[in-house]
Amino acid sequence: MWRWMLRTTGAAIFSSLFFVSPASASTRVYVQVGPPVRVVETVPAPRRGYVWQEGYHRWNGHRYVWVRGHYAHPPYARAAWVSGRWSRAPRGYYFVPGHWVRR
Repeated sequence: MWRWMLRTTGAAIFSSLFFVSPASASTRVYVQVGPPVRVVETVPAPRRGYVWQEGYHRWNGHRYVWVRGHYAHPPYARAAWVSGRWSRAPRGYYFVPGHWVRR
Protein backbone atom coordinates (compact mmCIF):
# COMPACT_ATOMS: atom_id res chain seq x y z
CA MET A 1 0.00 0.00 0.00
CA TRP A 2 2.66 2.54 1.06
CA ARG A 3 4.90 1.63 -1.86
CA TRP A 4 2.09 2.20 -4.32
CA MET A 5 1.30 5.63 -2.79
CA LEU A 6 4.97 6.58 -2.81
CA ARG A 7 5.38 5.55 -6.46
CA THR A 8 2.21 7.36 -7.52
CA THR A 9 3.09 10.54 -5.62
CA GLY A 10 6.69 10.43 -6.84
CA ALA A 11 5.55 10.05 -10.46
CA ALA A 12 3.15 12.98 -10.10
CA ILE A 13 5.85 15.21 -8.64
CA PHE A 14 8.38 14.12 -11.27
CA SER A 15 5.97 14.75 -14.16
CA SER A 16 4.98 18.16 -12.79
CA LEU A 17 8.61 19.24 -12.98
CA PHE A 18 8.63 18.75 -16.75
CA PHE A 19 5.11 19.61 -17.83
CA VAL A 20 4.25 23.18 -16.93
CA SER A 21 0.68 24.19 -17.46
CA PRO A 22 -0.05 27.33 -19.50
CA ALA A 23 -1.77 28.83 -16.47
CA SER A 24 1.59 29.16 -14.72
CA ALA A 25 3.20 31.01 -17.62
CA SER A 26 3.63 34.72 -17.04
CA THR A 27 1.82 37.10 -19.33
CA ARG A 28 3.01 40.51 -20.42
CA VAL A 29 0.73 43.48 -20.48
CA TYR A 30 1.73 45.88 -23.25
CA VAL A 31 1.07 49.59 -22.91
CA GLN A 32 1.12 51.80 -26.01
CA VAL A 33 2.11 54.96 -24.12
CA GLY A 34 5.60 55.08 -22.61
CA PRO A 35 5.98 55.61 -18.86
CA PRO A 36 6.44 59.12 -17.49
CA VAL A 37 9.80 60.38 -16.26
CA ARG A 38 10.85 58.63 -13.07
CA VAL A 39 9.90 60.50 -9.88
CA VAL A 40 12.85 61.69 -7.80
CA GLU A 41 12.27 60.43 -4.28
CA THR A 42 13.89 61.56 -1.07
CA VAL A 43 15.31 58.39 0.41
CA PRO A 44 14.80 58.23 4.18
CA ALA A 45 17.72 57.54 6.51
CA PRO A 46 19.21 54.07 5.94
CA ARG A 47 17.98 51.17 8.03
CA ARG A 48 20.61 48.70 9.13
CA GLY A 49 20.16 45.34 7.39
CA TYR A 50 17.66 46.70 4.85
CA VAL A 51 17.94 47.61 1.16
CA TRP A 52 16.18 50.54 -0.53
CA GLN A 53 13.87 49.47 -3.35
CA GLU A 54 13.27 52.37 -5.73
CA GLY A 55 9.77 53.45 -6.65
CA TYR A 56 8.36 52.79 -10.12
CA HIS A 57 5.42 53.60 -12.37
CA ARG A 58 2.77 50.88 -12.45
CA TRP A 59 0.11 50.62 -15.16
CA ASN A 60 -3.34 50.27 -13.59
CA GLY A 61 -5.16 49.55 -16.86
CA HIS A 62 -5.94 53.21 -17.58
CA ARG A 63 -2.92 55.25 -16.58
CA TYR A 64 0.46 55.12 -14.87
CA VAL A 65 0.45 55.30 -11.08
CA TRP A 66 3.57 55.97 -9.00
CA VAL A 67 4.45 53.28 -6.43
CA ARG A 68 6.70 54.77 -3.75
CA GLY A 69 10.01 53.17 -2.87
CA HIS A 70 10.58 51.46 0.46
CA TYR A 71 13.13 49.58 2.52
CA ALA A 72 13.01 45.78 2.37
CA HIS A 73 14.88 43.09 4.24
CA PRO A 74 16.90 40.85 1.87
CA PRO A 75 15.50 37.30 1.75
CA TYR A 76 18.97 35.72 2.12
CA ALA A 77 22.58 36.67 2.82
CA ARG A 78 24.44 38.55 0.07
CA ALA A 79 21.23 39.40 -1.78
CA ALA A 80 21.20 42.42 -4.07
CA TRP A 81 18.07 44.17 -5.37
CA VAL A 82 17.69 44.76 -9.11
CA SER A 83 15.09 47.49 -9.69
CA GLY A 84 12.14 46.96 -12.02
CA ARG A 85 12.11 48.78 -15.35
CA TRP A 86 9.97 49.43 -18.39
CA SER A 87 11.20 47.91 -21.66
CA ARG A 88 10.10 48.71 -25.18
CA ALA A 89 9.06 46.04 -27.68
CA PRO A 90 7.33 46.18 -31.07
CA ARG A 91 3.96 45.68 -29.34
CA GLY A 92 4.51 48.50 -26.83
CA TYR A 93 6.03 48.92 -23.38
CA TYR A 94 6.05 46.19 -20.75
CA PHE A 95 7.25 46.11 -17.16
CA VAL A 96 10.10 43.87 -15.99
CA PRO A 97 9.58 43.48 -12.22
CA GLY A 98 12.36 44.02 -9.70
CA HIS A 99 13.94 40.93 -8.18
CA TRP A 100 16.64 39.69 -5.81
CA VAL A 101 19.92 38.22 -7.09
CA ARG A 102 22.90 36.63 -5.36
CA ARG A 103 26.07 38.70 -5.23
